[in-house]
Amino acid sequence: MDYRTEAPALIRDFLVYHETIQGHSSRTIDEYFLDLRSFFRYIKQKKDLISKDVPFDSIMIDDVDLSLVHSITLSDVYDFMSFLSQDRSLTATSRARKVATIRSFYKYLTNKAKLLRENPVQDLDSPRLRKSLPRYLNLDESIELLDSVAGKNSSRDYCILTLFLNCGLRISELVGLNVTDVRGDQLRVLGKGNKERMLYLNEACQQALQDWITERSMLTLVDQKALFVTLQNRRRISRAAVHKLVKKHLLAAGLDSSQYSAHKLRHTAATLMLQNGVDVRTLQEVLGHDNLNTTQIYTHVDSDDLRTAARANPLGRVSRTKTKNQKKEV
Repeated sequence: MDYRTEAPALIRDFLVYHETIQGHSSRTIDEYFLDLRSFFRYIKQKKDLISKDVPFDSIMIDDVDLSLVHSITLSDVYDFMSFLSQDRSLTATSRARKVATIRSFYKYLTNKAKLLRENPVQDLDSPRLRKSLPRYLNLDESIELLDSVAGKNSSRDYCILTLFLNCGLRISELVGLNVTDVRGDQLRVLGKGNKERMLYLNEACQQALQDWITERSMLTLVDQKALFVTLQNRRRISRAAVHKLVKKHLLAAGLDSSQYSAHKLRHTAATLMLQNGVDVRTLQEVLGHDNLNTTQIYTHVDSDDLRTAARANPLGRVSRTKTKNQKKEV
């Protein structure tokens, strides 16, 4: 998919602005384009600007111009939201994101591009989302997960799970790590919007990284930069491969793999740190959240200092050898 060839100038300029000025990822830009494409397909169909015989998914939007954009009313957007609600394959979060994209597009046209005098969707209300606490593993379950790692790729997989559970990395951040990002007791992470942050590594993370990097150094790699690689093709590990290995070890630990994922391990790290004395503002920096409200879905506790955050996670004292010995003693 290439929005540069499929999108009309108005939408293309909006996407370029978010890609270059706002620094949003290519994945986010693609989602913005798909949201706006869906919206203007609906508008063209609603306003009878295309033949009724043209399937919805085949409606082209390359002719969308300022005149059509200017004709949109708040009522049109609410009709679009009603249209989306009939699609059961869309989650409430997906529908809310599409509305947010439309709002952002019109805000750009009004405030940045200065192509509209008034924003017709300024008073647009977002659909209410049911708030729920993030699902996470407790301490015992986390240790069981780490203890389940064995066999082929065990050093790599153990290291990946350890970083998820201790540092709260996003999966995109983990697969993007390079060997040069490991700097003693610190880890350089490139987060959303290409924003860089430094995380302190506790004892468990340092040991797991040392074990994996030692094993990695003995491999003949195609991708010399990538920290985590697949042993099959010796290239940077993919998101799909990480999801697969997380599910595999969840099953091995006797945990419900349908209820947990790599992202739930990020929730686990956040929750365990908060439960053990890390301040919510410190956690915001650890997780790379732009908005404190995002971090506050967990809870409020008191502390400071990033090193405290790294060491406060009780899994920071759990090594591979210790978990194996604990199991033998039981």
